[in-house]
Amino acid sequence: MAKKGNRVQVILECTEHKKSGQPGTSRYITTKNRKNTPDRMELKKYNPILNKYTVHKEIK
Repeated sequence: MAKKGNRVQVILECTEHKKSGQPGTSRYITTKNRKNTPDRMELKKYNPILNKYTVHKEIK
């Protein structure tokens, strides 16, 4: 049976990577509490392809 609660899995994708034109993507999977953060998340995460910390936004 499925777990009940406010915590959901979200995918974070790099915003600067698309603009750079390099192949591949930088994505992270994390969880968030839907009640506390109803909008889309934005976190600074490491992008191994660009070798720097960039802003990753929630997709879907």
